[in-house]
Amino acid sequence: MTEEKKNDLTLDPENWDAMRQLGHQMIDDLFEYWQNIREQKIWKPIPSEVKQFLDKPLPEKGQSPESIYQEFKQNIFPYNKGNVHPRFFAWIQGTGTPLGVLADLLASGMNPNVAIGEHSAMYVDRQVVNWCKELMNFPADASGILVSGGSMANITALTVARNSFRDEKIRAQGLKAASAQLVLYCSVETHSCIQKAAEVIGLGTEAVRKIGVNDRYELDIESLKAQIELDIEAGLLPFCIVGTSGTVNTGAIDPLDELLAISRKHGMWFHIDGAYGALAKLDPQYAGRLKAIEEADSLAFDLHKWLYVPYEVGCTLIRDAKMHRDSFSITPNYLLQEDRGLSGGLDSINNYGFELSRGFKALKIWMSLKEHGREKYAQMIAQNNRQAEYLADLVNGNPNLELTAPVSMSITCFRMIKSGYSESQLRDLNREILLRLQEEGIASPSSTVLNGKYTLRVANVNQRTRMEDMDLLVKEVLRIGAEIQKIVH
Repeated sequence: MTEEKKNDLTLDPENWDAMRQLGHQMIDDLFEYWQNIREQKIWKPIPSEVKQFLDKPLPEKGQSPESIYQEFKQNIFPYNKGNVHPRFFAWIQGTGTPLGVLADLLASGMNPNVAIGEHSAMYVDRQVVNWCKELMNFPADASGILVSGGSMANITALTVARNSFRDEKIRAQGLKAASAQLVLYCSVETHSCIQKAAEVIGLGTEAVRKIGVNDRYELDIESLKAQIELDIEAGLLPFCIVGTSGTVNTGAIDPLDELLAISRKHGMWFHIDGAYGALAKLDPQYAGRLKAIEEADSLAFDLHKWLYVPYEVGCTLIRDAKMHRDSFSITPNYLLQEDRGLSGGLDSINNYGFELSRGFKALKIWMSLKEHGREKYAQMIAQNNRQAEYLADLVNGNPNLELTAPVSMSITCFRMIKSGYSESQLRDLNREILLRLQEEGIASPSSTVLNGKYTLRVANVNQRTRMEDMDLLVKEVLRIGAEIQKIVH
């Protein structure tokens, strides 16, 4: 054997025992972090020296794993976003769970590409998609695909909607084959990813009709009907209505039953963006309002929100499996499928979406659903919703606070008020309250503007939150607000 062959390089550790010990230390540190997270500050500003450290050029030579981990503990771990903390309420971001994290570790260790081939991960992926259909009461013969999150889930569904529209042959010939401009309808409160999706699939921004909302921030049906008639008279092709089951601003639920009926009347595709709120279907108080999900042509929802699994994973469900496959399937020579061997097995997942490179994201869902079951998740989702209602009660019970939107699902929007203050002064007051809540490491709401009012927005999809956290939040808002007013005056 030549000297060259004796010294073949590898990226495996020189000392397996030392790497094993380091791995155990990482796990121990994570468990310590989770166990004591309630006592920790939710967020810390990143020091300038840390930012400088994280701006260094690519190293030419390697260093020991132990020293790398120490750098992580010193410069990265302490400045986490904070969404594992029980008082993280910003945007709509879940907390994750210990078993979900361990599942991701196992998935990375196995390291399969879950797109093609005869291996166990493909069957886990299929089972998880089937479980998602069960959760949403979708037909057993519907299809679905796990994706990175709501944005990808929505664009996947709208691609199928476009490619399946009547006999327009858009997949083969492009939008030039359409007999007229396709038009999509949603509310002004719909997530921005719907507009992005329309742009990506070639419709363009001007083909997105953003319909006004009522005083509950739900899509206004009469305005929708009028706009559809105007577009038909103009020779356009209304092809898709997007209803939202839980807007990101206020948690508003569009009138899904009526949207379904309108879409059927006009032969349009009915898609539901349930990235945040579709899983509220498990809460009996919202199940009736979300019943139309079961009749939608497609549904997008996130599992890293209200299934509390670690980032990132979302799901698209498509009622007509053939339409789904016909929108994406392609088999190049290097992806030929066989009846047996590694190239056998299930239909390639690539035939149902954009990605050919797919990680084993299904494992954390599979393990989490087996660990807790449907019933526990229903209880957790209902708990978050009741916590939002409790916070609203606290706000309504204090003359220095006001709700700025009706409470829907687990989003509570409110602000501090002060007699004699202008809207500009109230904006400055509440903005400073928000920033101090975050900078003092107390809690992390986010903000929005509702009818011109700057608002503290508490979006709770947090499996660690307790009622006492809502008490603390209100107490600290009042304290900080009083301190600011004292300084001002």
